[in-house]
Amino acid sequence: MVLDCPPLMPTLLEVQELKTTFTTAAGLVRAVDGVSWEVNEGETVALVGESGCGKSVSALSIMRLVAPPTGRIESGRILYKGRDLLALTEPEMQRVRGREIAMVFQEPMTSLNPVLTIGRQLTEGLEIHMHMDPPAARVRAIELLGMVGIPDPERRLAQYPHQFSGGMRQRMMIAMALACNPSLILADEPTTALDVTIQAQILELMQSLSRKLGVAMLIITHNLGVVARYADRVNVMYAGRIIERASAEELYANPRHPYTLGLLRSVPRLDEPRRARLDPIEGQPPDLTRLPQGCSFTPRCAFKVRRCDEQAPELAAAGPGGHVSACWESTRLTKQDAA
Repeated sequence: MVLDCPPLMPTLLEVQELKTTFTTAAGLVRAVDGVSWEVNEGETVALVGESGCGKSVSALSIMRLVAPPTGRIESGRILYKGRDLLALTEPEMQRVRGREIAMVFQEPMTSLNPVLTIGRQLTEGLEIHMHMDPPAARVRAIELLGMVGIPDPERRLAQYPHQFSGGMRQRMMIAMALACNPSLILADEPTTALDVTIQAQILELMQSLSRKLGVAMLIITHNLGVVARYADRVNVMYAGRIIERASAEELYANPRHPYTLGLLRSVPRLDEPRRARLDPIEGQPPDLTRLPQGCSFTPRCAFKVRRCDEQAPELAAAGPGGHVSACWESTRLTKQDAA
């Protein structure tokens, strides 16, 4: 059950009880284990958590890019403008990918085709989805490269991905995502391979284009600084589940899950007195093939009680504005705990 406040804008994407698994030699990996969240029109939503918590698999499940037979979407619904994407045929889904929902993948060098020119990779989607002829697609491709800040775009069309820098390749991925005027962009760690200066440029570009074009975004990241500056709402994931949800402002002011507290305490702060060392979350994420009976965060939690080992908590109201947390002890947590 989704516990949230009524949206101020129409709901664009709604994920309901999504479960995605992978069959491995070690056992069944529950990568996404019954998650529910939503994105409203024109909104920027963040999906936050450590590596391996299910963030990227959630996005791949939306695009139906989970590779069978090892990967499988077991159950749930993914409603986009009221249509269940899991019920569409593959040809119908191909018309959604790129045209209505676009994705910026984590590492552009492995996502772009190394043997096709930049121009061809941009114009292909325009010709297929927008039914443009090659000259019109070329004009649009030049416009897109200019929009994302790539200099001399006409000359760049004849180049290949290896001739672009990391920042330019990421801009190229954003241009491809925006090419067909989608309503939603899924950005999977869009700045991971970039230096800090270029990261800021890319994120400012994405935010500017999102506001200018009215595109909703799902930003998948482990960088809480990105969340604070760019996201409207935040979903915190751990071990394949959503364990806290709130507006970005409320989450930073009043975190209500020990894992969220740990993430906040492990980030350097320039607005507070310098500490001798950061306070990382001890231990390792759980084995997703052998999840414990109770709360998955219990082995690493400083607030655990006996009930945590016996029963997994459900999301419950923890604050104003639809703030929910899956923790038996959420009422014990205070703002001072995050300091």
